Amino acid sequence: METFLSIVAKDLYKRHGADLSRVAVIFPNKRAGLFFNEHLAEEANRPIWSPAYLSISELFQQLSAQRSENPLKLGNSIKLVCELYKIFREETKSEETLDDFYFWGELLISDFDDADKNLVDADKLFSNLQDLKNIMDDFDFLNEDQEAAIRQFFQNFSIEKRTALKEKFISLWDVLGNIYHRYKEELANQQIAYEGMLYRSVIEQLDASQMKYDTYVFVGFNVLNKVETKFFQLLRDAGKALFYWDYDEFYTNEKNHEAGEFIRRNLKEFPSALSGVTFNKMIQPKKVRFVASSTENAQARFLPEWIRGNVTGKESESAVVLCNEALLLPVLHSIPDSVQHVNITMGFPLAQTPVHSFITALLELQTEGFRTDTGRYAYAAVQAVLKHPYTRQLSSKANELEKDLTEKNRFYPLPSELKQDDFLGMLFTPQLSNMDLCRYLSDALKEVATIYNKEKESDDVFNQLYRESLFKAYTLINRLGSMIDKGDLIVQTGTFKRLLNKVLSASNIPFHGEPAIGMQVMGVLETRNLDFKNLVMMSLNEGQLPKGSGDSSFIPYNLRKAFGMTTIEHKNAVYAYYFYRLMQRAENITLMYNTASDGLNRGEWSRFMLQFLIEWPHEIAREYLEAGQSPQTAKEIIIVKTPEVMKRLQNFYDVRCNKRAQFSPSALNTYMDCQLKFYYTYVAKLKPKPEVSSEIDSAMFGTIFHRSAELIYGDFKAHGNVVNKEQIEQLLHNDVKLQGYVDRAFKEEFFQVPLDEKPEYNGVQLVNSKVIASYIRQLLRNDKEYAPFTLVDMEKKVSEDITIPTAKGDILSRIGGTIDRMDSKDGTLRIVDYKTGGFPKAAADIAALFTPAENRPNYIFQTFLYAAIMTRQQKQKVAPSLLYIHQAASADYKPYIEIGLRNNKTFVEDFTPYEEEFRELLTQLLSDIFNSEQPFNQTKFVNKCEFCDFKALCKK
Repeated sequence: METFLSIVAKDLYKRHGADLSRVAVIFPNKRAGLFFNEHLAEEANRPIWSPAYLSISELFQQLSAQRSENPLKLGNSIKLVCELYKIFREETKSEETLDDFYFWGELLISDFDDADKNLVDADKLFSNLQDLKNIMDDFDFLNEDQEAAIRQFFQNFSIEKRTALKEKFISLWDVLGNIYHRYKEELANQQIAYEGMLYRSVIEQLDASQMKYDTYVFVGFNVLNKVETKFFQLLRDAGKALFYWDYDEFYTNEKNHEAGEFIRRNLKEFPSALSGVTFNKMIQPKKVRFVASSTENAQARFLPEWIRGNVTGKESESAVVLCNEALLLPVLHSIPDSVQHVNITMGFPLAQTPVHSFITALLELQTEGFRTDTGRYAYAAVQAVLKHPYTRQLSSKANELEKDLTEKNRFYPLPSELKQDDFLGMLFTPQLSNMDLCRYLSDALKEVATIYNKEKESDDVFNQLYRESLFKAYTLINRLGSMIDKGDLIVQTGTFKRLLNKVLSASNIPFHGEPAIGMQVMGVLETRNLDFKNLVMMSLNEGQLPKGSGDSSFIPYNLRKAFGMTTIEHKNAVYAYYFYRLMQRAENITLMYNTASDGLNRGEWSRFMLQFLIEWPHEIAREYLEAGQSPQTAKEIIIVKTPEVMKRLQNFYDVRCNKRAQFSPSALNTYMDCQLKFYYTYVAKLKPKPEVSSEIDSAMFGTIFHRSAELIYGDFKAHGNVVNKEQIEQLLHNDVKLQGYVDRAFKEEFFQVPLDEKPEYNGVQLVNSKVIASYIRQLLRNDKEYAPFTLVDMEKKVSEDITIPTAKGDILSRIGGTIDRMDSKDGTLRIVDYKTGGFPKAAADIAALFTPAENRPNYIFQTFLYAAIMTRQQKQKVAPSLLYIHQAASADYKPYIEIGLRNNKTFVEDFTPYEEEFRELLTQLLSDIFNSEQPFNQTKFVNKCEFCDFKALCKK
């Protein structure tokens, strides 16, 4: 296949022979030069003096550096914004922070860059809008279309009819000219520039006769800005230029075809050095197919099939072009081993490397994760650092420390607790300034580098990639540190963190390799000047090619058009050229698009595909990728009670095998709600992964409430068993003491810190603390109405041995649990179970407590079980009660349990009449558990699965 670059190489060699030392070949980008050199070497077939290869940007930078007066070099992007920010604040008197300004600063620099590259008269562009309107007729530099555009602007933008938004725009517009001139002056004083400023500075002082090379060869350009146009004219007039345009008559001969819009102008202004060569490859028959895919990842998975059918012969003749560069990773993982060499011309996002996630975790730790007022770290930030693979590799204590913090609920550990070894000591040393943060991150990355130094001989491509990402991140951080040190970057720590994250996220890691060897994986921009026999383009969707038109600018569209600046039409024409040019010499073309509508993607194929379908006179195959997936249904899980399962049951719940054997109310309730969950929890002994969260869930809320009540009534009991109204009244009037009980419960149950240490509440925890305190007050108010009463016990563990009949003999087991509180009054022992959530329920009868149902009254079952135990252990009548604290404020509230249907409900103030039936059903329940013929089944009630720890395991 004869490529465009090989045609140019042949013609250039014919013109200059073996001595090209006085020739510079200029490309739109750098990559084309590497391929061109291969073609030139093949053409010469002997040693030659090679020409210089430069991109257009490198050429202008070189010309600027060669000037004796005021040479300029490109400035660092962050420094450029910082310098603009200073001038912006002075001119606008704005108090806007750099953090808020940064995006707008980049936008302004982009506008200034475009204005300079198109040699716009900034004084006229940024003149007062009223003046601009008044002197419009004198704008003889405007052609007819431009004048129409500026008239359209004033027709749509009425200066007379002011709104608040217009006022803001006009006030900013009126100072943009001053900002532009002052900004360029300041940058020039520092001998730095943004690219457009450097271009304009070069062209305004350029003397073509003084240029270094005799001939400048411009290869494969398309759209030219006005600086480049003037530059080409100067060299053409000086007899120092050759122009090679890459195009096809298929679109250049059509007057209105957007792909040829700029090429047609260029051929007229700068005639091609290949005047006798015709470019008409597009019209020839090719194998073209459009492939629709349900997802973008499915396109990547199709790649091995495409390679098997198309990549034959030289691998370098094939290319995978990604219109959506986010597909790079799945594409890399999809390339089969049969492909010997792959050359990736696009950068790998630094944001997708472990280096980035490590830096992000450290930044979060030292900013949001550290409280300067208490000198403590937040657990979530600490955990992210401890769990990172780099920390695990460099510290043998990280895993153990993370587990310890989790088990102890250490939400706000001190730095001293975390410094378990030298590396952790470095990571968990607070950093209070931006400069300290830069040094801290640099030191951490140096330590990480030791991991890759040990693995330096590894051929793993990802290890090499991560080593490169480490160096890139280290360089960027040090660059910021240098700016801080020089006083160029003075911002708040929060702004610095966001700025660093932004810089790192926007950075790419270049892949190293031999570009002219192997199958090419590239983005659309990298394809310029290159030709491939076999081509697959992925994600050819509207919004990806052409790219979405969401470009922002301070300069309104009509003014951009009137002053000859870049508009969306320019960009669409450029992308149209890329699309058609890439296909003009290809022989096997596969164009893939995503049909799914999700997020910003509307599932529409690119307008260029539709245009090509209509224009191209040959057949185009239409194909569809089928996923081949079938809906998956979760299989029902049944655990058969094998001899091994029965043995485990007996080992855990027969006191002859295990002295601590006991069925708790929770275990029995679990069995009735879901037998499978009972098996996982109480037979297989599976435990959910422990998690630490600063949020208070309902279980922890109840635990803290119970402990607070236990502390209060424990103090009451220390002064005698009888609780009277005066005691309660006194505590209700002492808010500090009451809150002290709650704080202690928080410290013991949630924070797990020493009692003499102040609890570190965050906002949500503080709210929960106040709610618990209000619940305690409600409990005390209810007890005040009930007093005086005798406090029998708090958090009392009770149990009773029980014989369970089975087909293979009796099992001796035990039932029991912990009663929240027992009190006595007028010959009745009241069993009190506190409830901080839910709503009171009534049981239709005793059988309803043992019948699985969506709303089975499990709380009543628990309290009745305790009542059954206590009825046999003492002589008083037993009254089981459930005290719903959040429902207890009403005057007629009673904590006793109701049983019966509708109007026949009665309060259970004596459990004796219900005991016999309860025990019969309880014995039957326990017998069912030990029945080897009855397996453990999944629940039929989906509401039981909502908060189940084993939801992912059973997939119900």
